Amino acid sequence: MQNIPSRQISNRTSGSELDWGIILSLLLFMIIGLSSIFEAALHSQYGNVQMALRATFIQGLFWVISAVIIAFLLRFDASQLWRLAPIGYALGIFLLIAILLFYDRAMAASTGAKSWFVFGPVSFQPSEVVKPAFILMLSRVVAQHNRIYEHHSVQSDWLLLGKMALCFLPIALLISMQPDLGTLLVFMSIFGGVTLVSGITWRILGPVIAVAATVGATLLALVTSSSGKVILDALGFKLYQFDRIQTWLHPDQDTSSSGYQTYQSLKAIGSGQITGQGFGHLKVYVPVRESDMIFSVIGESFGFVGGTLLIILYFALIYRLIKATFRAQNAFYAYIATGVVMMVMFHVFENIGMSIGLLPLTGIPLPFISQGGSSLLGNMIGVGLILSIGYQQQKTTFTESTGFSI
Repeated sequence: MQNIPSRQISNRTSGSELDWGIILSLLLFMIIGLSSIFEAALHSQYGNVQMALRATFIQGLFWVISAVIIAFLLRFDASQLWRLAPIGYALGIFLLIAILLFYDRAMAASTGAKSWFVFGPVSFQPSEVVKPAFILMLSRVVAQHNRIYEHHSVQSDWLLLGKMALCFLPIALLISMQPDLGTLLVFMSIFGGVTLVSGITWRILGPVIAVAATVGATLLALVTSSSGKVILDALGFKLYQFDRIQTWLHPDQDTSSSGYQTYQSLKAIGSGQITGQGFGHLKVYVPVRESDMIFSVIGESFGFVGGTLLIILYFALIYRLIKATFRAQNAFYAYIATGVVMMVMFHVFENIGMSIGLLPLTGIPLPFISQGGSSLLGNMIGVGLILSIGYQQQKTTFTESTGFSI
């Protein structure tokens, strides 16, 4: 019989209450997100009031579903999350296999990726909800290993890195087969964040990071040369990925095709100037504005001031999430919180970065703001896990065979 954490009845401390700072942030994001989606849909190429209301209603429905899921997650303590981790991970692998067989053909033809199920007017991207499942499983792997090997050594750290890689590689392979580079980068950021706090010595992390940086620089160099593109094409890279890198490196080289979306986003954000054009006064057309380029709606409508306030709100949320990481009274909780923080941070950094031309386009949505129920569910489940950490903190310590304690 598998050993799992055992619980003790205890009085709750103030830490067991809900983190109302996080909840307030989510409510503000909901208002901003629904308003931005309505405005973007209304001013899209074929937009009208009916279409805008429909898009806003569907997104609002996902907010309600997400709130119910969070309320459900609050009931899970460490022992239950520990049991849930392999179940969620296995279900995630099943969904990633299923999408390769039953993906929507029309969406694949328009996006180039086999990433969506479509049910009538609603699409679902399973990789988004696999992210929190991956965080749970990776956290369990690290916590379990560190319980067995209480004293770190180079050999035990290499073993831990191997276990983590075995957890990551099936997901990386399945997402690469879709292919969806942007989503894969999110999983890589989660993996990297949990690795940094896992206790692995820098005698290992240093060379690994150096090798990763070298590989990245080499790939970037290959993209910029015609002979290099031939090599990357043989490795399975797609033409649109080359175009996105070229557009990032030379944004003014082609503003009519591959660079059009970035150029229009910059134009829209720039037209907002300091205080913006005002809500409902979008004049610059930006493709896929309601999802990938939603930040351009904020920039054009409310200018530099609005964009800055949104970024400050993200900083406030991330601060609360990081605070929960330090407040966690066991390693398993800390690894979960770290993974969620990395997931949210990377989404924000990449989406806003690509909207203002600092980073290449990857199709990563802006958390809680962009249209997309799958993305919202994934991020809300992650935040729900952190809310559960605070809610389930207990005054007395219990010890279990996994080696972590509350």
